[in-house]
Amino acid sequence: MEKVDFSLKGKLALVTGASRGIGEAIAITLSDYGAHCLLVSRKAEGLQKVAEKITSRGGKADVLPCHVGELKQIEALFQQIKERYGKLHILINNAGANPFFGEMLDADEGVWNKTFDVNLKGPFFMIQHAAKLMTESGGGAIVNTSSINGIKPAPFQGIYSITKAGIISMTKAFAKELATKNIRVNALLPAL
Repeated sequence: MEKVDFSLKGKLALVTGASRGIGEAIAITLSDYGAHCLLVSRKAEGLQKVAEKITSRGGKADVLPCHVGELKQIEALFQQIKERYGKLHILINNAGANPFFGEMLDADEGVWNKTFDVNLKGPFFMIQHAAKLMTESGGGAIVNTSSINGIKPAPFQGIYSITKAGIISMTKAFAKELATKNIRVNALLPAL
């Protein structure tokens, strides 16, 4: 694929769910365009492999383990970012969970809580903290990974689909609120 002619040199980008899949691809691409990437996921091992790929291509990446479904870990992450870097320009809310495949009538509270904590609560508080740093940096860009399931729920993925619809609505609400702060907020809706 041919590269678009623009540069992210000097930009600090935080990517959640960066240890594999879409998050890994996004982090590598941001780095290829010059961004310094902060790789976030629950486990450092997977992130380290992605960081090595990025540095082998001449990029810069740091590993910052964090469970985005846990508010205290999000708060600690942003405290570390503020102290270590003092800025943030890009947030990619990509981490997601789909622990239940079945009829919603059979789902229990634990499945509901885990899915909502990672897919909706985590991104909300990630944006809240990131937007404050971005405001201090003069603005920024936030991209939330939703899903086509947020528009058209898939069979046996009802709870996941509900959270992805929530991401779409949350994206629109934050886009309106943060526009005055020079922060763009968009969502991606991947499908199989």
